[in-house]
Amino acid sequence: MSDVSEGSVSSIGDRLRAAREAKKLSLDDLAAQTRIPIRHLKHIEDEEWDALPAPTYTVGFARSYANAVGLNGNEIGAELRDQIGAARPVYEPPQSYYEPADPARVPPKSLALIAGAIALALILGYVIWRSVTVGGEDVDAVEQAAAPQQQVVAPQPQQPQPVNATGPVILTATDEIWLRIYEGGTGANLFQGVMQAGQRYEVPATAQQPQIRTGRPQALRVTVGSTEIPPLGAPETTIDDVSLRAADLAARAQGGVGQQPQPGAAPGFTPGPQPAPAPGTVAPPAQPQ
Repeated sequence: MSDVSEGSVSSIGDRLRAAREAKKLSLDDLAAQTRIPIRHLKHIEDEEWDALPAPTYTVGFARSYANAVGLNGNEIGAELRDQIGAARPVYEPPQSYYEPADPARVPPKSLALIAGAIALALILGYVIWRSVTVGGEDVDAVEQAAAPQQQVVAPQPQQPQPVNATGPVILTATDEIWLRIYEGGTGANLFQGVMQAGQRYEVPATAQQPQIRTGRPQALRVTVGSTEIPPLGAPETTIDDVSLRAADLAARAQGGVGQQPQPGAAPGFTPGPQPAPAPGTVAPPAQPQ
């Protein structure tokens, strides 16, 4: 915890600056630690709120800044939210995910053949028993009744159907989450920042090998068109270099391993109606619908 008390300086910007200087951190150090651009950090310290992105995004920046310098990020965020009149995030319950059917649970073909053979043996045994216990006239009737049942067709096991996932790749936050979307071949940023619950980001269709890095994969719902993809990683586990190509996500939904993406150029980022950010910068995601 920083030696600077949160109540010793009146304004939020002065408190954050004093806490940073008490920790002997430069703005460059803080930018590298929080992944917030230096110009946004300067706007926060100077309380130039109008120069920052949307209010929800501004609150997230201030909270990350406060946590990095040893202050209470939740208190700073709440105070700033009340000061600038930002709307409080609407909680959306996490979506339920369902694992695809396990092909190993489908009965093997050999088991069906064995069952058919057992059924045929029972029928033949019954016919023989009837031929011994009843006369020849009854045997003919029994054989005629049993004959159609002797043609036992072994059921064919159902093969797992391939997942036909087409359409845009959509990332929807179910809780507050920081993530970075980038081109795997060049490392160029397509998007980087904090998304609040309910916000969505569409991976550009022109991206060659989009990949994701985040530390809270459980707070992200991934869909390809109308197909929902299983979680990209275990809860509270950092994932990196995970492909966001539609084909690789479809393979993940089917239970296979996604193909390695081919190298290519990095396109721009267009989250909804907002303009594409330059690589290496943070842009606000689309607001909740």
